[in-house]
Amino acid sequence: MQASIHKGENVVIGKDVSFGENVTLGSNVVIYDGTEIGNNVVIQDNAVIGKQPTRAKASILPETKQLPPAVIGSGVIVGTSAIIYASAEIEDEVFVADLATIRERVQIGNGTIVGRGVAIENDCRVGIRCKLETNCYITAYSVLEDYVFIAPCVVTTNDNYLARSKERFGKFKGVTVKKGGRVGANSTILPGKVIHEDGAVGAGSVVTRDVRQEELVVGSPARKLREVPKEQLLINQK
Repeated sequence: MQASIHKGENVVIGKDVSFGENVTLGSNVVIYDGTEIGNNVVIQDNAVIGKQPTRAKASILPETKQLPPAVIGSGVIVGTSAIIYASAEIEDEVFVADLATIRERVQIGNGTIVGRGVAIENDCRVGIRCKLETNCYITAYSVLEDYVFIAPCVVTTNDNYLARSKERFGKFKGVTVKKGGRVGANSTILPGKVIHEDGAVGAGSVVTRDVRQEELVVGSPARKLREVPKEQLLINQK
């Protein structure tokens, strides 16, 4: 470790962890073996970085072997009691708020905000400058492209069979939100659905079919209300 690391009490650091300059670790932080941490990183109290996943006996997912270490870019802030799993890749200037969970094989792009209590399940990709607000749930195998906005308590899903029948095996599919897509509070997105570029979903909607580019949908099931106003399109933002 380097002299530029500032530690609280009861910090646990595994083997072969690498640190950049000016890293601050709160009390009770746990960092697992091999984790890479960049410059000017703040990891607050009780956070866990690089945790290997565990598998329930009844899980249908294949058993995983030891995963590569987590990688935390420069300028990242990790909040109190957040958990970032092994093989997650967090790029520069990402903010991970208190109690957030980022699972294995997840990629988070530069400058993205992961809000308080957000859960990003395994094998997801999140682009740059996204904003995922409090307690939203990003299901496994989802893709959020750049500049995506997900409001509080949004739920995404990936299993059309509600965990029954063997037919579902191999058919799990997360959601895709293309560049500039936005989803309003308390909405539910069904498995495999695509929200295209600058598509918008109104609060409380249930998305049962793809949302077209620059289309605003509302309701349960969600239907087109109108086009997204031109002044709200990503291309017109400063």
